[in-house]
Amino acid sequence: MGLDDKIKNAAQDVGGKAKEAVGDATDNERLQAEGQADQTKAHLKKAGEDVKDAFK
Repeated sequence: MGLDDKIKNAAQDVGGKAKEAVGDATDNERLQAEGQADQTKAHLKKAGEDVKDAFK
């Protein structure tokens, strides 16, 4: 996993956590769901990169 990919995934995860927190604070279910989806995407990307790294 390249450093660029790690940074992008971490940024997406942090952004998702922030969206979810704002959604929680404002009772905005749509924003909460978007935040959770962003976090899930970041985790899936990281898992995919980890699998690629395992086969190098």
